[in-house]
Amino acid sequence: MSVSNVKTHWEKVYTTKATDQVSWYRPHLEISLSLIERVAAGLLASIIDVGGGESTLVDDLLARGYNNITVLDISQTAIDVTMNRLKELAERVHWITADVTKTDLTSGAYDVWHDRAVFHFLTSTDQRAAYVSAVKHAVKQGGHVIVGTFGPEGPTKCSGLEVMRYDAESLHDQFGSRFRLVESLKELHHTPFGTTQQFLYCYCRIE
Repeated sequence: MSVSNVKTHWEKVYTTKATDQVSWYRPHLEISLSLIERVAAGLLASIIDVGGGESTLVDDLLARGYNNITVLDISQTAIDVTMNRLKELAERVHWITADVTKTDLTSGAYDVWHDRAVFHFLTSTDQRAAYVSAVKHAVKQGGHVIVGTFGPEGPTKCSGLEVMRYDAESLHDQFGSRFRLVESLKELHHTPFGTTQQFLYCYCRIE
């Protein structure tokens, strides 16, 4: 799909479905929070949540005292929902409405890059290369990259789109030698519809 078609697709998803009626919904992203707290060097760490959409991760990071947070999503509708939920706290967050593979992020801006359920939607080699280039450009040397995708036993489609599935080795291979794999783990995510999806999380340090 073209960038405009991708944006239209996700605007439709977030316009027609409630926050808790999408398959990736969780009340709290416990694994993501645990990993971020492990790698963030204090509450001043600069954190970007890619594809943050309507996720409650930003709520929980703010509640823990982090105050240098960026949320990026292709859907303005999703960002508006989260800003309205946060009310005045939204002013403490930097919001970016963009396709992560097409936008210019500030060089070396972030200590922690977090993505749960964006990377597995990138089905072309060019998309994935653009994503990795964005990470290399935007994350500081010594910073950490946390990526959650569908695992090898996860679904092959999500939200009507084809997706990629990864094990730790194949996901790490997408990023290359500058990314030192620190840890990987799997999660059995229970969707709001009573089904389960296998997720894989990898976190790397940029050397």
